[in-house]
Formats: sequence, C-alpha cells, structure tokens
Amino acid sequence: MGRLSMAVPVMLLLLCATCRLALGITDGLLPNGNFERGPAPSQLRGTRVMGSSAIPAWQTSGFVEYIPSGRKQGDMVLVVPEGAYAVRLGNEASIRQRLHGAARGARYSLTFSAARTCAQAEQLNVSASGQSGLLAMQTMYSSNGWDSYAWAWVADADEVDVVIHNPGVTEDPACGPLIDSVAIKTLNPPRRTNKNLVKNGDFEEGPYIIPGTKWGVLIPSRVVDDHSPLPGWMVESLKAIKYIDSDSFAVPRGRRAVELLAGRESAIAQVIRTVPGRQYALSFTVGDASNACRGSLMVEAYAGRESTKVAYESAGKGGVKRAVLPFRAASARTRLVFFSSFYSTRSDDLSSLCGPVLDDVAVVSVRTTKRG
Repeated sequence: MGRLSMAVPVMLLLLCATCRLALGITDGLLPNGNFERGPAPSQLRGTRVMGSSAIPAWQTSGFVEYIPSGRKQGDMVLVVPEGAYAVRLGNEASIRQRLHGAARGARYSLTFSAARTCAQAEQLNVSASGQSGLLAMQTMYSSNGWDSYAWAWVADADEVDVVIHNPGVTEDPACGPLIDSVAIKTLNPPRRTNKNLVKNGDFEEGPYIIPGTKWGVLIPSRVVDDHSPLPGWMVESLKAIKYIDSDSFAVPRGRRAVELLAGRESAIAQVIRTVPGRQYALSFTVGDASNACRGSLMVEAYAGRESTKVAYESAGKGGVKRAVLPFRAASARTRLVFFSSFYSTRSDDLSSLCGPVLDDVAVVSVRTTKRG
C-alpha cells in the first residue's frame, strides 16, 4: 500500500509532463510578450531595468529600458503600438525567453513590432536553435514609426531560447530600437496538389499577425532568413514584402495575401516541379489592399523563360484583376517570380509605402490535343 501511494504522485507528475509536451507551443503572444507586466519599482533606475530577471518571463542583458507609452525623448514622443509598455534595447542589449514543448524539426515563426528611436540604420539580430537573422531597420514602411517583422527557424530541441539582440553601439547607450508584441506561430509545411503545383499559393500559411494591428507583417529578404516565415516562398530581393490579413486590408481571396511594397526591390519567388516540354498555365490575382494606395500599379510575373506584365489601376478601395501566363517548361524545375514594376505611397499618408497585392497563385498542366 505504501509503494502504491508513493507511485501515484510520480505517475501524475509524469502525466503532467507528457501533457505539457503534447500541448507544445501555442500560437499567439509569448508569456508577457506585450511587456505589460513590468519590473518592480525597486528594479528600475528611471527607465533602466536593473536585474536580468526583472521583467517577468524574460531574461535581459545589457542596457535595457522599460518604456511607458507617451514618454518623451527630447522633442520626440515614444509611442507604444500595443498596450501601455514596451522595452528598448540599448548598446549590445538583448531579451531572451525559453520556450518549452517545441517539436524537433518543426518550423516556427516569430513576430514582433519594432521602432527606431535614435539612429537612422538600426539593426536587430534574432536567433533560436543556433540559427540567426540580422534584420535591418533602415526603411520604415509605416508612418506611425512602427513595423512588425517576422523571422522563422527550425527547432532542434524540445526547449528553445529565443533571443532578440541589438548589436549596435552608439555614443548614447540608451539609443536603440523599441520592442513590443512578441508572438509565435507554428508553420505547417505546405504541399502541392494535383490541382495546383504551387505550394501555399493562397498565402494562407504564414507568420502570426497580432490582432488589432493595422500595418501587417514584414517578411524580410532571403539574405537574412534561411527558413522563410512564408512557407513555400522566398523573398529573394533586397527589400521586404508585407504579409496582410482580411481583418485590416482588402484581400482578393481567403484571409491572407502579400503586398509588394518596394517595386523591383521587393520580389517573391518559388521553384516548382515541371515536366520538360509540357504546357502549363500560371494564374494569379492582382489587386489593392484598400489602404488608399491609388494610381497605376503593375505586377510583373515570370515563369521560366516566359513573362507578362499586369497593369492595375487602383482607386485605393479594394479590387481584383485575374491574370494568366501560359508557358512551356524548359526543365524539371521552373522558377516563378513576382514583383511590382514600381511602388507608390498612400494618398492619405505620403510617408507610407504601398504597392499591389498578390494572391491566389496557381499553376496547372494544360492538356494539348494532337492534330491528326
């Protein structure tokens, strides 16, 4: 009886541990990912955080500040995008959180909002599972001073440390980007079907978009990301593209799409399997995000050696135009590439970049009838 009574608690502990691993990582904000729970007053010296464990659920190092919304820095007011607080990473500062229940080999995407506060060309290094990406913040795409970024990696263990680090060093140690709304999402591997050779052609699988934010999520270029947060696709240009949802934008089909922001510097690509000599049809939808992006827009599409230009006259209130590009495969792999010929700015906010929306990309084999 004594052995049985001792075995029960042990079994319960094992069961709880198993359940925790089975539940895995939940999509959404990380624990205290919006930093609304802050340090105790005794752990603050002004806005500087004193102590590596002062911010609940986070470990910090270097010059980290806890910033309330509306705080002034000279003549500038620091605006927090969500809630009342954010953190600022000064010289060589970082924030870290350990995630439990990751699945080895699974791909995860981290979303977070960031804003420059001092320098014109700040950077952030994001890392997890021995992988890292350097995100440049030289170009700000929204006028409110904030952009949301996505970065993805493949887990190599059940426990993963996610780190956001400011590698910059300036004369003022407090200078550095503000960070807020850190969230995670498990990315499901997309699959091609017999009805569409393009993976994730509807863009429904992608990074977490923080509810209530109205500026979408920037997906960085391929040079900073070995594992794209937009499964199936590569951003192989110098500038980012924007991932948008139907809660805040006009989306041609479904709930997600991409906006091509920076003209020829913002290109998205995918390599598909084809049969040499076979005829195919590439179809896609062009539109605008109903974000006051008015004027003449154009998307250029390439499928191997074939190309087309699709002009779209935007009133900035939403709309779609379907296009088809026939092509004959020259090899077993065909590269699809999309970019806009130029970019524009919103008519209601000339400092915000905008461009055409791309959605519903598909490639199908076209049967040809032999003439007798």
